[in-house]
Amino acid sequence: MPSVSGRPVSARHFVRLKLRVMGNNLRGQGWRITMYVGGIIAGLWLAANGFLISAAPGFVGSEQGFVLVSGFGGGLLVLGWLLLPLVFFGVDETLDPARFALLPIGRRTLVTGLLAAALVGVPTAAVLLATLGLVVSATVLGGVLAGAVQLVGVSAGLVLGVAASRAITSAFAGMLRSRRVRDLAAVLLAVLAALIGPLQLLVIGRLEGADWGRLAQLAEIVGWTPLAAPYSLGVDVVEGRIWAVPLKLAITAATIAGLLWWWSRSLESAMVGTANSGPAKAERGELGAPVSQLFPRPLRWLGRDRYGALVARETLYWWRDMRRRANLITTAVVGVFVPVILNVGTASMVAGGSGVEVSTGASGSATTLGLSMLFVGALAAATLANQFGFDGSAYAANVVAGVPGRLELRARLVGFSIYIVPMLAVISVALGLFLGRPGWITVAAGTLFAAYGTGLAVNLIVSVIGAYSLPETSNPFALNTGAGMAKSLLVFASMIAAAAAAVPMVVATALLGDVWRWLALPVGVGYGFGAALLGLHITGDLLDRRMPELLATVTPRR
Repeated sequence: MPSVSGRPVSARHFVRLKLRVMGNNLRGQGWRITMYVGGIIAGLWLAANGFLISAAPGFVGSEQGFVLVSGFGGGLLVLGWLLLPLVFFGVDETLDPARFALLPIGRRTLVTGLLAAALVGVPTAAVLLATLGLVVSATVLGGVLAGAVQLVGVSAGLVLGVAASRAITSAFAGMLRSRRVRDLAAVLLAVLAALIGPLQLLVIGRLEGADWGRLAQLAEIVGWTPLAAPYSLGVDVVEGRIWAVPLKLAITAATIAGLLWWWSRSLESAMVGTANSGPAKAERGELGAPVSQLFPRPLRWLGRDRYGALVARETLYWWRDMRRRANLITTAVVGVFVPVILNVGTASMVAGGSGVEVSTGASGSATTLGLSMLFVGALAAATLANQFGFDGSAYAANVVAGVPGRLELRARLVGFSIYIVPMLAVISVALGLFLGRPGWITVAAGTLFAAYGTGLAVNLIVSVIGAYSLPETSNPFALNTGAGMAKSLLVFASMIAAAAAAVPMVVATALLGDVWRWLALPVGVGYGFGAALLGLHITGDLLDRRMPELLATVTPRR
């Protein structure tokens, strides 16, 4: 076994190494410290809300509520650990496993150490604090023994969630080495992950008038699955089923062991590159026309100049790069499901009302539609909040070539909009037809393009002054220390600013009535286009001045 200063390597060495790397990353970087502190504050706020929700059954003395919160809440929490890091926050790779490939560290020691290091961080601390509310509920409802058992379950659930997150991201990263499964796996997993939020909104909308007794029975069934088994231990003690505690602990332990075994296998494959991707095949015409190969067929109309090359490159990268493509898929899925969920209830009320009520309902629903379009447009543009981070050290080529800031930003916007603009148009038409209100299509499209344009303006500035580096690793979902929270804060801030700038479109929808249906689309397109041009004008000069600093920021640290 390898040793450090004559002592065997153990999990505590990985924890100390992660803490030291975290400290070094924050040293001398004021913006990193600010984002990290902001992440801690946001984590504490989420943890406090989660604690109050999970402790509420104990405060009101409701055993049925305790069953519901522990069963469904625990299950959703583990699902969140599985899927949300893939498309939103990413996985913290402070200790990149690939860096241990040449060291004489056994696989068991490596997995144990990486798991221990993964348990140290803001997300895990926030989840632990939030779920401690279950311990309070169990103690109030079942006494000290129930609280102690629930504490064990909460701790085991945290380990289960972290192990599940690491196992699935590591396994998926290994799969992506094979081009045969890369496209299908990326699409399916990103779609599944993006559906979590919309499905939660749909469930919340259906809870009104629900049969809570049947839901409690369903929650008890979920409590016997690996998803919620550790979080439902206190329920069994409260209800007198002590015999169920060791069985659920065995289910949890077996699941954790299986996940760690899976992680160790996929981790080794990712480190040594043993994924079988097959021999490389030369494409026909690859050597005959190297310049033409750069331009996809739909973009052959572009000029063979610097601007055309930049647009073609961005277009290719947005489809071929795993990180970028996952963001496109998320935008498509969320952009369809969230507006449908938010508007379907209003549409139902409109259909069921009388003549006067129909008119009032239609006006209110059009306003709700506009608000949901603000969210979708702002979300689509927020993908560019760290557009230079996707390039990493490769951005040095543009710096050395002296590409003007406005030219580069314009090419990036065009390359990105080639995918997003048709997507937004389809969302507008599909939503209007689904709601049975084709007259609202122009209102939806106008608001959507206005929010998208304001979002581009905001995120151009954010991408230059708030960029952060992404690790160079085979895992396409990896993020550096604190980058996950930094990414979430950047996305939220840019979305709020973009939505606020496009609010006049919603106000016009509420005040102008039917006249606005004819004006919404041209006004929205002009509003968004003008905002994007203004953002280009402002940010182009800013990028020219900050190119060296931006390159240093997005270059991963070795």
